[in-house]
Parts: sequence; C-alpha cells; structure tokens
Amino acid sequence: AGVKLPYAKTFVEQYHREFGFELEGRDILIDDFRVRALVPGATPTPPPMVPPIGHPPASGSTRAYFEKGWETVSTYDFDDLKPGHKIKGPAVLFQSISTIVLEIDCTAHVTAEGDLDINVAPKKNDEDTKSDRGSEEEKVEIKEDPVQLSIYAHRFMGIAEQMGRTLARTAISVNIKERLDFSCALFTSDGGLVANAPHIPVHLGAMQSAVRFQVEYWNSEGREGIKEGDVFVANHPQLAGGSHLPDITVITPVFHQGNILFFVASRGHHSDIGGISPGSMPPHSTTLEEEGCAIIAFKLVKDGKFQEAGITDILVNQKHGGTRNLKDNLSDLRAQVAANNSGIRLLHSLVNENGLENVEAYMHFIQHNAEMAVRNMLKKFASSHGARASAIDYLDDGSPIQLTIDIDPETGNACFDFEGTGPQILGNLNAPPAVTYSAVIYSLRSLVGQDIPLNQGCLAPIEFKIPPFSLLNPSDDVGVVGGNVLTSQRVVDVVLKAFKACAASQGCMNNLTFGDDRFGYYETIAGGAGAGPTWHGRSGVHTHCTNTRITDPEILERRYPVLLRRFGLRKGSGGAGMHKGGDGVIREIEPLRPLTMSILSERRCLRPYGMAGGEGGKTGRNLLIKRGGIVLNIGAKRSGPIDLGESLVIESPGGGGYGNVM
Repeated sequence: AGVKLPYAKTFVEQYHREFGFELEGRDILIDDFRVRALVPGATPTPPPMVPPIGHPPASGSTRAYFEKGWETVSTYDFDDLKPGHKIKGPAVLFQSISTIVLEIDCTAHVTAEGDLDINVAPKKNDEDTKSDRGSEEEKVEIKEDPVQLSIYAHRFMGIAEQMGRTLARTAISVNIKERLDFSCALFTSDGGLVANAPHIPVHLGAMQSAVRFQVEYWNSEGREGIKEGDVFVANHPQLAGGSHLPDITVITPVFHQGNILFFVASRGHHSDIGGISPGSMPPHSTTLEEEGCAIIAFKLVKDGKFQEAGITDILVNQKHGGTRNLKDNLSDLRAQVAANNSGIRLLHSLVNENGLENVEAYMHFIQHNAEMAVRNMLKKFASSHGARASAIDYLDDGSPIQLTIDIDPETGNACFDFEGTGPQILGNLNAPPAVTYSAVIYSLRSLVGQDIPLNQGCLAPIEFKIPPFSLLNPSDDVGVVGGNVLTSQRVVDVVLKAFKACAASQGCMNNLTFGDDRFGYYETIAGGAGAGPTWHGRSGVHTHCTNTRITDPEILERRYPVLLRRFGLRKGSGGAGMHKGGDGVIREIEPLRPLTMSILSERRCLRPYGMAGGEGGKTGRNLLIKRGGIVLNIGAKRSGPIDLGESLVIESPGGGGYGNVM
C-alpha cells in the first residue's frame, strides 16, 4: 500500500541492501518519523586560493612498509609547513597529537587555514592493470608474505565478526540477540573453511560440511543449480552437515562477474523448531523427528525473493508438532540472510581494494599456514612423547569414547582412530561426524602455540577413522540433539587427555529449556574449566565447544514468566591440585505459571578427570525443590511439568585439578 509514497523507493532500496532480498505483498508501516527544518542563511565565503610555494624541506627520513614493499620516505614536521606547500607521497608527517602517512601516488596540499588537503590517486581498474602487465601470461606469481598474511587473516576474521554484529543487531530472539548463540564464517568456492569470528567452536568445523553438501546437492543432475540471488538453508545433522536440528545454517554464494568466488554462512541456534518438548532439546528423544524440523536443502531466498510461505510450511507441518516460535524463527532467518549479505558486501570491497587474485591467493595461504602450524605441533609432540597417543573417557551411561592417535614424525600427518567407541545410543547423545570434526579442529587449534585462524587447514594433516553406527557416526534417523552439546565436549576432553594438555573441564553445557505451547526458551549454563601445567582453571565460564553468553537476569525475567532466584559460583566444586580446577555455578529458576522444564546434561555420575596427580572436579546435580521444601534429585536428563511454588536448581560440574597438591 505504501509503494507510491515518496519514501517507499528509498526504504525498499535500503532494506534490500541490508537483507539482500525483498518481501513481497507487505505494507510499509511508519514506526517513527522526524522533521528536519532548514533555515536559509548567508553562504560562507570560500577561503582564498593559496599560491603554490613548492615542496617543503624534509626534517628527516625513515623506513616504512607500503603495498610494494619497504620504502625510504621523507618525514616532515607539520608545524613547519606553510600554506601553499605541496608534498608527494610516500611521506610521513608528524603532529604533536598524530602521525599522518601519505600513501604512494597521493599528494598533500597545505590550505590557507593550515589544513591538509590530500588528493588520493584513483585505483587502477582491471583494464589498466592488464595493460600495465601486458598479457595474462606475464602475470607475476603471488608469493606469500608474512606481513600480508597477518593482515589478510585479520581482514577475513573482521568480515566474519562484522557478519556476527549484523546478526546480533537484526535478530529478534533472546537466543541469538542476547546469548549470541551463533557463528559466522567465510569459505572458498569449494566450501573449505577460511576464517571465522571467535563464536561457537562446535559450529565451525561442521559448517564447511554443510556448505559442501549444498554445493554438491544443488549442482547434482536434475537440480536447479546455484544462481545469483539464491540463499540456502539446512539443519539436518547426518545428511546435510548440521550439528543438531535447532542449529539452522543459512548459506549464500558470493558471485563476481557471474562466477561463484566464495561462500558465506551463518549458523544460529533457534530456541524452538518443534518436536516433543518446548525448546526443541528433549532429554529423552530417541529419533531425529522427535527433536523438531529437519531441513536437508531448501532455497530460503530464490531469485532475490524471501520464500516465507515455503519455509513456514516446513517449520509448522511436522509429525510431533511444529515450531512454537514461528515469528522468531522467520525474523532470525531474515537476520541470518542479512548477516551473510553484509559479508558479501565486505568481500566485494576487499576484492575491489586488493584484486581477486590476491584475495584468493591469501585465502589458500592462510589455510596452508594453519596446516603447517598443526603439522609442526604434531611433529613436536611425537618427538617428545612418542608417535602414538591414546585416551578413553566415558559418558554417564558407561558408553566409551576411545581415541588412538598415530603420528608420522617426519610429515606431521596423523590418524585419529576412534575404534573402541561405543555403539550408537537409544537416546540423543549420538553425534554426527561433523561434530567430531568440530571438536578435533577446535582441540588442534587450541594446542597450536601461535595465533592462527581456525580453518580447514587445521584438519589437512588428519585422517579420521570413525566406526560406522557408533555413537560418533550414527544412522541418519537417530536422536542427536545431545550429541552436539554434550558428546562434543567429551570428545574434546578425550583429545586433550591424549595430548596430556590439561585436566577435564566440566564436560557439559547444562542445557536448560522451558516453555509451553506458546513459547520455548533455551540456555546453556557455565561450569568449571580444567587446570593445566601453568594455570588454574577458570570458574563459572563456558568451556570448549560452547562460547555463548548467559541471558541477563533483567532480560530473562522481563521476556519470560520466570524468576531467577540464585546465580553464583559453586564454591569448592573444582578439583584440588597444584593448580586448582575452576568452580561450577549454581542457578535456580522459579516459574511464574505452570511450565514444562527440561534439563539435558552430563557429568552427573562420572567426575571430570584430573591430570598429573590432580583431583577430579565435582559432578553436577539437578534438583527440583517442591512446595514444602522437599528436594528431589531428578538426574542428568529429565523433562516434566513444574508448578507455581517450585523451582529447579542446576549445580554445574567443576573442572579437574592439575598436579599433586603441595
């Protein structure tokens, strides 16, 4: 209805720039308007032109690094410059409060007011560059430069971080906007992870599997292919590279002159996508369909149009009940598309600034750098501890997770063999292979003693052997919602134990959900971190594969019908040792109306292990306080009604200690 109004065209253009698609059949509603008044006045007299007086004498010289390498450049004291002076770059100008670097081919003029007017030379376009270089065959090979490698690594990471800021700003759900339960990353044209923001580790290693699946799926025979204006959505853990169903991945190809250069993707945890319990994290699910909506491949945006009807049908029409938060789902999906769109804009800007060849080359250099860092770490470990390492740990039900690592001391190749791991579980602690890849890539990145982006290069030296139909490689129809949030933590514990790196952290995410037929809420709760050879474990933190925030008490109580009765450290729960394990936390929540509350947790039977003589951390406890003060231990996994006057208390595990107590 508002399309004929004078502001409509501008609004639609800005909306498309932000989100990358159009919403059809929607009215434009005015939420706020402001009036600006302009009062005509006298036009300021322009400053007089200053006659040029030439080049000023330099005060000295220095060495500075520019895009062509090191240059010896003249330096100038700004206070010595006079109106009319002209300085050609490269040069460095010193002021009392700042330093001005004049780039190559730029020119600075001192104005009548003593200001500096800098003319920036236009960047040569592709045709100019080609004519300068001659034929394509005469191109100079791009060689890896350590300074440029660091710059590009931070530029790529900065793009992913900006995607995350866009997602948090445009999302509506508490889970994404406040708890920051999402990840954003950049990928090469074949789906290899290049760089990510420091978001959720368990997402990142699995996301490249999701990207590669979509590329293969849509390019297979009989499919539509990948076109400009398409955005894909998926969440199936076993078939489409997902982690668990609430983690929905939105993937956008980045086109340049009709070709796919890169992919950008964002994965966000949606607080409800249907299933048998509010929050879509049922403690006792045994099949995937009980956990909510499963999406293998769908074009969320097609030809630049958001497919709201199609995705709504998928989210609502399910065997065990559709999503309880459809409006939040749709809003957060739009926000994920917007986050990807911001990444595309920034990647295009980077390509325009530095050239496509340089950007693509440094994407591969960064992956190679990560690969060499991991290889060197593995060779160093093999030289000091031997070429074979092994470890085993157990879930609370007794299921083993066993790992044997065989390292080639010459090449730094390694085989991670999970033979001996228990069979898939009649429950939901099964974890698809993508989750194991995420846990291993995170662990290897943590063990490398240098600052590198977490990317696909970390896994290049690694061969995986995961027994089929084990709990780390289950069939495609079993429950997996707990595997992503619990088993992933235990895989990290096993890897770090094999490398003798540190004691176990809490080994759990303490997944709490509550809601009714109108809403679902989800959060993970912090615990204790494991101690190491030179450090005490941190208390009350999210560890390893989770990196989310807890919802602020004010927002929790304003948005949901609950009271937060207690939230603090669980003193003494960390394991003793020369270096003490971190303490867990205590969190008590009371409903303001009858709700269904569910807890999905681990380390309630078996303690987080200590190392080198350190003691294990205390196990966690989940308690239901009934009216009248009766306290019930409800175990590690429970879902059921909670009434007025009752409260749920979560005591999270502590981290293990390191070293003998002095």
